[in-house]
Amino acid sequence: MQRLSPLDAMFLQQDSPTVPRQVASLAILEPGDVPLDYDRLIQVINERIDLVPRYRQVARSVPGALGTPMWVDDEHFDISLHVRRSALPRPGTVDALHELVGRLIARRLDLDRPLWELYLIEGLTGGRVALLFKAHQALVDGSETIDLAQVLLEETAHERDIPHEEWNARPEPHAAGLVAESISRNLRRPGEALRITELNLGRLARKLPIIGGDAQAPQSVLSTELSRHRRFATLAADLEDFRRVRKEHGGTVNDVILAVIAGGIRGWMLTRAAPVTAKTSFRAMVPMSVVAEDGLPTSLGSKVRGHLLSLPVGESNPVVRLHQVSYALKDHRETGSAVAANKLAALPGFATSTFHAVGARVADAEAGRGHQIVITNVPGPQDQLYLAGKAVAEVYPCIPLSGRRAVSIGVTSYHHQVFFGIVADRDTVPDVDVLAQCIEDALAELVETIEGRRARAPRGRQRPGKR
Repeated sequence: MQRLSPLDAMFLQQDSPTVPRQVASLAILEPGDVPLDYDRLIQVINERIDLVPRYRQVARSVPGALGTPMWVDDEHFDISLHVRRSALPRPGTVDALHELVGRLIARRLDLDRPLWELYLIEGLTGGRVALLFKAHQALVDGSETIDLAQVLLEETAHERDIPHEEWNARPEPHAAGLVAESISRNLRRPGEALRITELNLGRLARKLPIIGGDAQAPQSVLSTELSRHRRFATLAADLEDFRRVRKEHGGTVNDVILAVIAGGIRGWMLTRAAPVTAKTSFRAMVPMSVVAEDGLPTSLGSKVRGHLLSLPVGESNPVVRLHQVSYALKDHRETGSAVAANKLAALPGFATSTFHAVGARVADAEAGRGHQIVITNVPGPQDQLYLAGKAVAEVYPCIPLSGRRAVSIGVTSYHHQVFFGIVADRDTVPDVDVLAQCIEDALAELVETIEGRRARAPRGRQRPGKR
């Protein structure tokens, strides 16, 4: 039996109707000859769930709260309670999908069962289906347990036969044994015992900001008292556009993505008649993979560390905005600890979903640094992926809201496209679709700077610096 870490225990403790502590991802599958059905999905999960044992475990409290909860096998595990079906009303539009996903990601997981759900969403136009993966932040730590999508998605359409053994739940440990083990552990690890005490007193978020305390962030359009409801919007763009901008103006694809988000927030604020000045900026928490001693470790050979970035929303010139972002991230690249995007994209399996989950953990673990928005950007494989033989067409991360943050943005590059998933508080940001459109417009604005420069270049002559 294994204990939850103090950070995982904090996620469980702080789970509430207004702040459900769960990370999600939305995948849209091409129909193929026959769309993926519920029975086949159950079969695929049953074949692979042995690879992630914690998906059949529950968190059980220790008597007297003498230690963090224990992971124990769920003796009544029923996969049909976790894999569910839903359908969109005809004609199955993207707007209807966004509305449904917004409702599902706002719904809390049952903490008395294994902390995950998977929805098969049918009825999309063109015969497509969608899969919404949901997992609690206490479940997927990237080290002991990875995201379910990482073990379900494959690099080939060929359906493999995977040996499947009969699973029998191990009996829960006796209460007396848990108490004795907890007392012994607390004596050996006084630091951990102190954190457990503060958890029990409900003061962990205030006393230890490194694992959850939220510094008071300035009031802004991105700050609110969170409601129980969420909105969701998506945006898909051509990866080649980001590469063209990078080639023309310098920096990295990640820099371009962040600059585009800054420009999108600027445009969105202007549509709301919100005040925007030359000094307007927002503190963004941008988790990044590093090869270093600090950060949250993953089973994929690197750690994830939070990086604070001031988004230059007040800058009206898109190229200057990009240069400001590139300069702000220059130190991170030059330390030698940054993990190259192509290395992350080449990791086995669809590791991006796991890295998004770890990134969300990092953002909440460093909430004391006072960021106003969380942006996770993880490069994924550029080759086609499959689930149960069906091609995966689109993948959108869903990063949870916490503290007073009204918007979070997850970005994944996959199969030559860049996919943005935007989660927002339903009451504060009813126009999340406008924000998505403004991000798209900000990208178009940067692309136009390339085309404009080329149109002005004299024919038959190279522009300076281009050889």
